[in-house]
Amino acid sequence: MITGSIVALVTPMKDNGEIDWVGLDKVVDFHLEKGTHSIVAVGTTGESSTLNCDEHCAVIKRVVQRVNGRIPVIAGTGANSTTEAIQLTREAKGAGVDACLLVTPYYNKPTQEGLYLHYKAIAEAVDIPQILYNVPGRTACDLLPETVYRLAEISNIVGIKEATGDIERARALIENVPEGFAIYSGDDATAIELIIAGGQGNISVTANVAPAEMAEMCRLGLEGKAEEARAIQQKMMPLHTKLFVEANPIPVKWAMHEMGLMDLGIRLPLTVLSAQYQPVVRQALIDSNVLK
Repeated sequence: MITGSIVALVTPMKDNGEIDWVGLDKVVDFHLEKGTHSIVAVGTTGESSTLNCDEHCAVIKRVVQRVNGRIPVIAGTGANSTTEAIQLTREAKGAGVDACLLVTPYYNKPTQEGLYLHYKAIAEAVDIPQILYNVPGRTACDLLPETVYRLAEISNIVGIKEATGDIERARALIENVPEGFAIYSGDDATAIELIIAGGQGNISVTANVAPAEMAEMCRLGLEGKAEEARAIQQKMMPLHTKLFVEANPIPVKWAMHEMGLMDLGIRLPLTVLSAQYQPVVRQALIDSNVLK
């Protein structure tokens, strides 16, 4: 089982919007050096919605090659077309990832039965561990607990990234899923409470800029050292909130540029962080002791 601090990795880009392959290697190395436990390549934070299919698969392959087996790599392969999700999941398996993360189909608003059949079809088509991803605030689609319980009975559906921030809902999931089915937080601000309640880790935006701190927080939480873990969480809270002053990944990409980790590149319709928010994000980096 993949556990701990799992970074939802950004995709570095040059100022003209081209993928910065050297920059991608650099941020992967940064996480390996700082103790991140696992990497998600081309999730929401990796701008999956603005990369074409070839780029999507190429970034996954590059991350796998750079990591070279040192930590697990999870590929974001969700789509609102079941056929496309199957294709991306097959490509990711071929690239050598350890698991795939599949966001709920966005925009087209399927029924719960449609969601069940969507995920069932992908699981049956591609024999690789698959993690569900529920983030209704972005997708206008809520994967309800009752549907999760049905899907958890499928052998290669091994977990869910629950990004609602609803800890009571997370606790219910933890109590009712089969043994061995992982519950991950997808909400940095509430992640430690989910882990303390019995979750397995945090798929994190904040870990892009504070990987060592987030890895330590998750480690302490998993070891049951709740107060020590909460102390780190409190220290990181400025980042958990201010990295969302505009749509993710706009603030975190600007923050990583401010830290000297990458260029400012981002793809339309996303834009560089607005000038009015730049001091806000910079101050959050300072308040969290990420930037001196």
